[in-house]
Amino acid sequence: MNKIKLGVIFGGMSTEHDVSIVSATSIIKNLNKEKYEVLPIYIDNEGKWYRYAKNVEEIEVLKVGEKLNNIEPIENVLQYLRNLDVAFPVLHGLYGEDGTIQGLFELLKLKYVGCRVLGSSVCMDKAYAKVIFDKAEISQAKYMYIKAKNNDYRYIDNNFNEQKLTLDEISKKAKEKLGFPVFVKPSNSGSSVGIKKANNEEELKQAIVYAAKFDTKIVIEEEIIGREVECAVLGNEDVEATCVGEILPAEEFYTFDAKYNNAQSRVIIPAKISYEKQEEIKKLAIKAFKAVDGKGLSRVDFFIKKDTEEVVINEINTLPGFTQISMYPKLWENSGLKYSELLDKLIELAY
Repeated sequence: MNKIKLGVIFGGMSTEHDVSIVSATSIIKNLNKEKYEVLPIYIDNEGKWYRYAKNVEEIEVLKVGEKLNNIEPIENVLQYLRNLDVAFPVLHGLYGEDGTIQGLFELLKLKYVGCRVLGSSVCMDKAYAKVIFDKAEISQAKYMYIKAKNNDYRYIDNNFNEQKLTLDEISKKAKEKLGFPVFVKPSNSGSSVGIKKANNEEELKQAIVYAAKFDTKIVIEEEIIGREVECAVLGNEDVEATCVGEILPAEEFYTFDAKYNNAQSRVIIPAKISYEKQEEIKKLAIKAFKAVDGKGLSRVDFFIKKDTEEVVINEINTLPGFTQISMYPKLWENSGLKYSELLDKLIELAY
């Protein structure tokens, strides 16, 4: 039987470059080499493409910050991609999870793992994902959407009318609409990069300036006091969901360091919540995934409010982490689908 030529693409030009390397090397290590001819494809921070020049069996799972050695430039990227049977993009964040590379695959008529162009781009952009969640009547945190570029600030209302305001005016409006504390998030960013908590107007202004370093579109959200839970979904038209896992961050909220560098952060699978609440979250995860035209896989993140037990959606991650500690593969493993079997299933769905 001919092996499937599988290109595992990782690295990339986003702030999640290093996490992508860890996810990809973990995937490569766990792929069935008798079934797939695995071709690791690395994109550096400048957007240059490389292939792995040695035997793929020699690749070990790397840690955050470690680099892949023994790579050489790909002379003709398009031709190299055309020779693949299927692509497995393990590119977290911008240019890999936002529909950009998915559009390239579509142009090349190359089969690929994961969400298509629309689902990828909508879920990467927090401001626009919220519009879909509103339309689907899925509860979420109260929020404000603003634009910031070169000290020019604009407030975007619910009808997408723009109003030019000063940073002081935006801070006052946020206080009136949302109260404090709030979370300030770049609209297009992942792994909690660029996110800050603000407890007053001065901290909010600083957080907006900081978030603007990562994106011109910024979301300001009310703080939700409650439990942070996640659900993994898998499928195209017929979508399945796992049990719910709970995050216990070592820090005040689930920052980049809390996710990848702090051993005190823990996950509980399954979360210690009622059967009824588990089922409610699973149904909401599938509904949200379908609402954004999701395909293949996603991890859907929620809060359970402390006082009311109301379930509130946070975001959909269309290319969740695949590191050894990542929630997505751990949730499926708890459901009886081993890591390597999960990879097989995702590649099947690409077809």
